[in-house]
Amino acid sequence: MLLPKPSSSDLRGKQSVRATFKLTEKSIHAINIVSVHLGIKQKSLFDHLIEDKKCLKLIASGIKDVVFEKQNRIQKTYVLSRRTLLSLDQTAKNFNAPRDAIVEFSIQRLIPVITGEREKHRKRKIILNEVKKHLEHGEKILQKAEKLLGEVDPVYGKFEAVMDACKNGLNNIETFIEKGEIIEEF
Repeated sequence: MLLPKPSSSDLRGKQSVRATFKLTEKSIHAINIVSVHLGIKQKSLFDHLIEDKKCLKLIASGIKDVVFEKQNRIQKTYVLSRRTLLSLDQTAKNFNAPRDAIVEFSIQRLIPVITGEREKHRKRKIILNEVKKHLEHGEKILQKAEKLLGEVDPVYGKFEAVMDACKNGLNNIETFIEKGEIIEEF
């Protein structure tokens, strides 16, 4: 069986490198939020945003028409793949566009994701409240089952196990929602 052999340039392209950009606080915050909330490494986010050459070229070509505002920018170093950095540098050179501007506008593509996730987060909180009410109702039924059937009754035991599973599920949902609170800050 003949398997394709990886080339040394392919392997080098996967290497992690550090790159420093001057970005707005909003962009830095967007990267952090998406990374934490969705559990995606920042390196993977940069690879996804910048390796899309078609989109990168659209952004770079549009920068000529847009004045890259001199907002307050913060110098921030990120880890990304060598291939991503080379693609970014090449695009900036080809379109004579500032690399930081290309990164800034690429990150702005995450804003609809954040907006959608914020809305989902709001809906999750509604569901959480409904689950809490469901659990409270279940606890009342469990108490009633204990009075009517006793703790040794098999139906009581099975329902108690159901309630324990519900409590465990509620704890998991609460933990997930607490972790997602960061998205409300954006």
